[in-house]
Amino acid sequence: MRGQGIFVAAEETKAISEDRQVKYEERQLTALLTCAMGFSMLQLFVIGALGPRLVGESGMSPAVLGLTTTIGFGTAAALSPAGGRIVDRIGPRRSLGALLLLSAAALALIGSAPGTALLLSAVALGGVPQALANPATNKAVLRFVPPARRAPVTGIKQSGVQLGAFFAGLPLTVLAAGIGRRGAVWTAAGTALLAGLWALRTLPADPPPPPAGPRGPLVPRGMVAWLAVFSLFLGAAIASVNTFLALFGAQRLGMGPTAAGALVAVLGVAGVAGRVGWSKAARPGRAERLPGWLACGSVAAAGLLGAALVAGPLVWVGAVAVGVFAVSGNAVSMVLVVQRAAPGRAGQDSALVAAGFFTGFALGPPLFGLLANSGRYGTGWLLVAAEFAVAAAVAFVWARRDRAGRAA
Repeated sequence: MRGQGIFVAAEETKAISEDRQVKYEERQLTALLTCAMGFSMLQLFVIGALGPRLVGESGMSPAVLGLTTTIGFGTAAALSPAGGRIVDRIGPRRSLGALLLLSAAALALIGSAPGTALLLSAVALGGVPQALANPATNKAVLRFVPPARRAPVTGIKQSGVQLGAFFAGLPLTVLAAGIGRRGAVWTAAGTALLAGLWALRTLPADPPPPPAGPRGPLVPRGMVAWLAVFSLFLGAAIASVNTFLALFGAQRLGMGPTAAGALVAVLGVAGVAGRVGWSKAARPGRAERLPGWLACGSVAAAGLLGAALVAGPLVWVGAVAVGVFAVSGNAVSMVLVVQRAAPGRAGQDSALVAAGFFTGFALGPPLFGLLANSGRYGTGWLLVAAEFAVAAAVAFVWARRDRAGRAA
């Protein structure tokens, strides 16, 4: 009897040990995926946060600052459909390693760029890891995470983008004040390189590529098409905020470069909380309604940024609101893709939705930059509010049609 008790206790201890190991591995995977999402877009957050220094030190105009975003996300949008297929073929380990190493190369070139031409070339290179980010990380979630944990893990890893905004807006801005903007960006490049080596060493080997079958359509259909259009307008508005918020604070609200960069950091922290919280709430049956309501909250956030022209401190409230509502909309759309992707299509569907988001990121900042060039920030924030409103309308129409289709 005593021996049986010892055997049961040993089995319980073994089960507890295995459970701890599984949780540790999931935490390590989540941290890695979060880093990958953060570094995939860090170069553009760096340019946005250091925008006041770039405009002041190199004479770059606000319109050219907006063009950096257009080139980076235009490249990402063009490459996303092919990137999704590549990820489905080669697997998450190789895709994540390539993503992080290319991010390191793009950041190193940004830090070295002597003028606008090389800077724009480096930003174009940075579009490649952006195209790989959502397909690769979503593929990893589907391969390594049990179904019950996929929504929260997806939300946490999507928050990596906003962690990138935080680090660009605060630590790197402060570091740039001490060692210069080039040294700060080179530091970020070295960190991305270490993360790439970590991915290649940590993740299990990818399985052999599946047999080549008929290619799926490059034109999105059904839910993917609606989410791509929603993401286009959402991305256009978010990109304008990311690119010009710090410059708005410096030029119109009298902030110094470090304080203006902190606006991006505040937006990033709020975005982390929003993405994690709303993704956990995005259970099947509820997730379909969330994008529309989050876009409605984003309209109010844009209104707060415009109101800061009259009451300056509202810019901080507006930055928080953009993070909690607008930035979270993209995370919820990716949760929907993970929940409802067809077998073998997770990478491709993720890429098509991301292509819509990146297209919006490419189109939004140049329009806002034209207004910022003439100092018309109030009109710019109205444009952002209108883009959020269109995204809300698209999301509500799709949710109604989807609910009707399921009831039929």
